[in-house]
Amino acid sequence: MNDRITIYCTNNNTRTDFPAGISLLEILKELNIESKYPIINAKVNNKTEPLDYKAYNNKTVKFISINESSGMRTYVRSLCFLLAKAVSEVLPNAELNIEHPISLGYFCKIIGNGILGIKDIEAIKAKMKEYVAADLPFEGVEEETSRVVELFRAQGFEDKALLLETSGALYSKYYRLGDSIDYFYGCLAPSTKYINIFDLELYHDGLLLRVPNRSNPVELEPVIDQAKMFNVYGEQLKFLNIIGLSNVGDLNQANQKHRMPDIIKVSEALQEKTIANIAGKIAARVDSGLRIVLISGPSSSGKTTFRMRLEVQLMVNLLKPVGLSLDNYFVNREKTPLDEDGGYDYESLHALDIAQFNEDLERLLTGEKVKLPTYNFTTGKREYKGDELQLEEDNILVIEGIHGLNPDLTVNIPDEQKFKVYVSALTTISLDNHNWIPTTDNRLLRRLIRDYRYRNYSAIDTLSRWQSVRKGEEKWIFPYQENADVMFNSAMIYELAALRRYAEPILTQVPNNAPEYAEAHRLLKFLGYFNYISDRELPPTSLLREFLGGSSFKY
Repeated sequence: MNDRITIYCTNNNTRTDFPAGISLLEILKELNIESKYPIINAKVNNKTEPLDYKAYNNKTVKFISINESSGMRTYVRSLCFLLAKAVSEVLPNAELNIEHPISLGYFCKIIGNGILGIKDIEAIKAKMKEYVAADLPFEGVEEETSRVVELFRAQGFEDKALLLETSGALYSKYYRLGDSIDYFYGCLAPSTKYINIFDLELYHDGLLLRVPNRSNPVELEPVIDQAKMFNVYGEQLKFLNIIGLSNVGDLNQANQKHRMPDIIKVSEALQEKTIANIAGKIAARVDSGLRIVLISGPSSSGKTTFRMRLEVQLMVNLLKPVGLSLDNYFVNREKTPLDEDGGYDYESLHALDIAQFNEDLERLLTGEKVKLPTYNFTTGKREYKGDELQLEEDNILVIEGIHGLNPDLTVNIPDEQKFKVYVSALTTISLDNHNWIPTTDNRLLRRLIRDYRYRNYSAIDTLSRWQSVRKGEEKWIFPYQENADVMFNSAMIYELAALRRYAEPILTQVPNNAPEYAEAHRLLKFLGYFNYISDRELPPTSLLREFLGGSSFKY
């Protein structure tokens, strides 16, 4: 081992010699890196590491602040440990479940304490602030997985023990905070003093953990009303509890007991029942003037397969669905609005010819025959090739596109003529009681596989574009999701175990010297918690076939 090492810091483009074994936190203090927001972790050779990481060889380091996605994940994980420790102190007989994101925060249930009250919330919050002021260290400990499993089981954390026991890793890293232990699948902050912006408040039958604003983390995210989405999450969680699959450890154990074929059948049947119910609601409103179904949702939510399966169920209800694509109403390329980087913003509502779209809709709804445009993506021009459409009395117009729930899209169409559906992969199964699965990770993995298999995009292509896609969703899709008449959860209990076999070979192609390596490495570690399953049991109409292939639908 060398006595001296060289650290290349990309934040200030400097190379500096340090003694071997120096920590990132010590390097940060020595280099005096300027940052608008607190630095909370770092990328070391393009791999995310905690600030207590010690370097023994030459490294390239980029320090990450909390306004970056990796930094915010570290902040929120640390905050969750802070909350869990406070709950265990204030309510020693209770169990904390951090269930899912909602209202720009995270919904938590406290079980075994009766009805949660404001005094309970205030006591937990006060204890958390006490820990922040004490500047307690988050200490990472790596040991043989069998020993870590025994440790968690002795503490009564069967969810964590089962997760690690079934994941097959030889060594596992857990964290200590004072006399408390917990498990997280990514790094934490150096100490509690970093976690000083948060709030708790009563939310339905639990509490809402409020977190810093992603773009301006000196402020809290506002609380927004997401009652419909909360209900969708609640229905799915109730279903998971009934079949005994709350966490990934339960899923892995069921797989090892050869229950997966039945789980796939039940999951697929639940989705089909939900789609049939939505079709029934649409049919019930036809006599009241309903003529249009608008389907919206973020990237890789499965909108296309949902639409096709909905059309089948509409036909069962003696209706004749007719499709209309929003893509064909793009303005000519030179009229496309520009994004903040000067590129064409195809995610913008104003990339569509809204006036022409509404004119055609109004004429269709009055029974006129309308000439339909086709957008040529090669030339960037809208063309007319002789395609025409005229609605008959029993036709239902089904329109799919990311702007379907934006009221400005169909501003001239009366509400009684529209039925709005929001589709998204709202993942409800968790790694364990304190580690939920981000819905964006689910969709990213779907997109990664689809892009690679059907669009000739590499993992680097997809990963490098994902933040731009997410910005478009935040601006043009998510603000309107509560406008939906119904929400459809396209996530399936088993799907991440099925995606693993397809995603891993794609992610392993990302070289270590690529900026996208850190994200690829994170996703690979995440997938490692799931036992492999075969997709042979998936029916050809499965929504997952849109991404994996083998669908009986034509895309």
